[in-house]
Amino acid sequence: MATTEQAEARARWLLITLLFAGTALNYVDRQVLALLKPTLEAEFGWTDQEFAHLGSVFQLSAMFALLAVGWFVDKFGVRLAYGVAVAIWSAAGMAHAAAANVGQFVVARSVLAVAESVNTPAAVKAAATYLPLTQRSLGLGLVNTAPNIGAILTPLLIPPLALAFGWKAAFVVTGALGFVWLAFWIAGTRTLKPVAVAKNAVLEGNWAELLRDHRTWTIVGAKAFTDCVWWFVLFWSPDFLAKTFGLSQAEIGVPTAIIFTLAAFGALSSGFLFPALLKRGLNVNRARKSSMLFYAVLIVPMPLALVAPGPIVAALIIGLALFAHQGFSTNIFGLAADTVPTTRVAGVMALGGVAGNLTGAGIIELTGWCLTNGVGYWPMFAIAAGAYLTALLFIQLMQPDIRALDEG
Repeated sequence: MATTEQAEARARWLLITLLFAGTALNYVDRQVLALLKPTLEAEFGWTDQEFAHLGSVFQLSAMFALLAVGWFVDKFGVRLAYGVAVAIWSAAGMAHAAAANVGQFVVARSVLAVAESVNTPAAVKAAATYLPLTQRSLGLGLVNTAPNIGAILTPLLIPPLALAFGWKAAFVVTGALGFVWLAFWIAGTRTLKPVAVAKNAVLEGNWAELLRDHRTWTIVGAKAFTDCVWWFVLFWSPDFLAKTFGLSQAEIGVPTAIIFTLAAFGALSSGFLFPALLKRGLNVNRARKSSMLFYAVLIVPMPLALVAPGPIVAALIIGLALFAHQGFSTNIFGLAADTVPTTRVAGVMALGGVAGNLTGAGIIELTGWCLTNGVGYWPMFAIAAGAYLTALLFIQLMQPDIRALDEG
């Protein structure tokens, strides 16, 4: 018969598994549009700038939703908030199949964005609430591999599905998977117990106090500098590969899958690297920043993809950059979970998401303008190369000495 500790440990790992699956579905639903760009472009006659507008609508809708998402998750808890969000975004994903013009795609895209914006604040709050310091980075690292798993599976499955059954089937099938997940979520999260009770009493307060806290702005700034790179690659990399190397709809899948496979390993590596540095005797401050510096340097060669001899080499270079992004991003999540009281974690991550979606919308629109005006992709690759060293410098200025609330 299992002990109470064993039962609680199983419940925590089940939570991580469900968050992993939900986050993967989140990115499957949002990436379908990017992968079907050639098909939808031909059917609806979209230009690059119009396609960019669809991307920026998603980012801006998520940005405005995130202003309330932190309150929503903190108020109603991870279990209810996340379950409701997945149900809504799955329905919105399926609604894309009924869209007949740009306006209807915009409406479906906006609802999808609003619901999907709950994902990251809910996941980080769950880690801060239910996982101890020594397991938190690994848990976040595992969950942060999920977007990449979704982004790997989507290019491998969606183009063949769309070619066989039509583009509408791709939206219906991916949306329906969310309702399957929801049944497991309802049944599997009933026995969760918080393990970070001591942090709940620290600095409980309102939005005014949250906005005065330098730890909030550390996360907001770091997300603003780095998330734009993720959104650029997620939204535009299939188009970059297709245009640069003349790939067809059916040929885009493999190099895109390579990119996000490497990204998945980046998130997972961060989950192991930070605890390993702690075991070597580094404190939280040195372990976090050393880990971040490692990933920030790895992304610098990303512009070499512009002169790659073929799509596989380009995919490997971009994949290394996303490996670095996901490693760095997992450290940002860990920084928030370590230093921000659990009563505020979702709110802080939501504000970080606002910043990241705003810069993401900006780089998506910039890409559309650059392509329309013959500038090409190089400005975005240059921005990506320097974004993470800039973010680390910002973190150092805002928090010269990171202290985890439950350090020691």
